[in-house]
Amino acid sequence: MAKLQKSIDKKNALVKATIELVNNHGFHATPMSKIAKMANVSPATIYLYFENKQDLVNKTYIEVKTKFTQYAFNTYKESMPVKEGFEIIWKRIAHFKLIECEHAMFLAQCDNTPMIDEPSRQEGIKHLQPLLDLWQRGKDEGIIKPISDYILYAYAINPLSYLMMMQKNGNFLLTETHIEEAYIAAWNSIKI
Repeated sequence: MAKLQKSIDKKNALVKATIELVNNHGFHATPMSKIAKMANVSPATIYLYFENKQDLVNKTYIEVKTKFTQYAFNTYKESMPVKEGFEIIWKRIAHFKLIECEHAMFLAQCDNTPMIDEPSRQEGIKHLQPLLDLWQRGKDEGIIKPISDYILYAYAINPLSYLMMMQKNGNFLLTETHIEEAYIAAWNSIKI
């Protein structure tokens, strides 16, 4: 059992180091040797868990995306009215981005660069299915604009990444009032 825990700890250290290094230096400036050093493992140890750097980043992306979406949809129920469901999901996403800033930054980098391969990107999108289903229901009910989910995401969810970065850089402090104002702006951008 101790050996299994040690293995889990090493893998978790590699994931944590990957997130930190990619966030601070970017994908291309993060060699495997730096990841191993930060995780306090030998470079060869990485290959016990991951095929290569691309595999490490892809699997880290899926792991973080899973945590993100589990958090985002934790209190959401499909039976909720569209507006109520969107508010719950949106505010959970906002909360995640503020309390799990490093994870959120990593996801933002992955979503906005070609460092994630297409199969992993598609798997990441599947994790958002409850939100996509809610938007489809909203479109069907004439509540949400009948436009691409990518455009809905760009206007309703992506601004949270900007606000998170402004807060992280010390340029803006998000209060509960700001979060409420941002939610209203997000809802107004997608509702009919």
